[in-house]
Amino acid sequence: MTSAARIQFHDGHSIPQLGLGVWKASNEQAALAVKEAIQCGYRHIDTAAIYGNEEGVGEGIRQSGISREDLFLTTKVWNDAQGYDAAWEAIKQSLKKLGTDYVDLLLIHWPRPNKCLYVETWQALIEMQKQGLVKSIGVSNFTEGHLKHLVADTGVKPVINQIELHPYMQQQAMQQAHESMGVVTESWSPLAQNNALSDSVIETIAKKHGKTPAQIIIRWHIESGNVVIPKSVTPSRIKENGDVFNFSLDQDDITAIASLERGERLGPDPETFN
Repeated sequence: MTSAARIQFHDGHSIPQLGLGVWKASNEQAALAVKEAIQCGYRHIDTAAIYGNEEGVGEGIRQSGISREDLFLTTKVWNDAQGYDAAWEAIKQSLKKLGTDYVDLLLIHWPRPNKCLYVETWQALIEMQKQGLVKSIGVSNFTEGHLKHLVADTGVKPVINQIELHPYMQQQAMQQAHESMGVVTESWSPLAQNNALSDSVIETIAKKHGKTPAQIIIRWHIESGNVVIPKSVTPSRIKENGDVFNFSLDQDDITAIASLERGERLGPDPETFN
């Protein structure tokens, strides 16, 4: 795997544009997948407290033989840990399970707007960053309104917002909002939970380039300037997903993928999910 490009954060740190996601992986699967990914050249791993596999991720990192300082590790504060004190307890537990003194990026997993705790939680993350437990702080599944509220109340904007983004839900308005605020866009479920792999439009582009459908979609995310974290626990697929830096899409490809937009959300609605 050719080394992925890095995207600069407004806080001075940067993030590898391509990473490994481990949603729904067991601890055992996560350990094997993380070790495999790092040995294939990945340097960015994305997990979360709610995934229940932080121990496995930490084990995979230790088994990889790569220095912790050479890796970028993300985890997230789950909904039941929102609030200042609860968030502090959550990061302590995550660091213990991961077996590390810090994470490179900590996200608030969902805004939970009906609970009105995300600003208080954000204030905890700001302090964690000051104390060196996390290098960068961001959010996941926030709307433009949530982001503006956060900044208005604290004066600190997230470096990144991880949102559902794939060919069937391209989130152009959110991407534009992020760009105007200096917030990086990160795509979760980037392959539409594999639903887009059998799309005839994607298959046609894949044949044209001699690539797999997954590689085409991941390359589309890369060329869109977004961070992308395809999930896999299969060694061959992990390697395949990383092999996306030796070709480019042309304008016809981009136009064809743009035509797939249909606002099809596969995950919860951030406005109502609590």
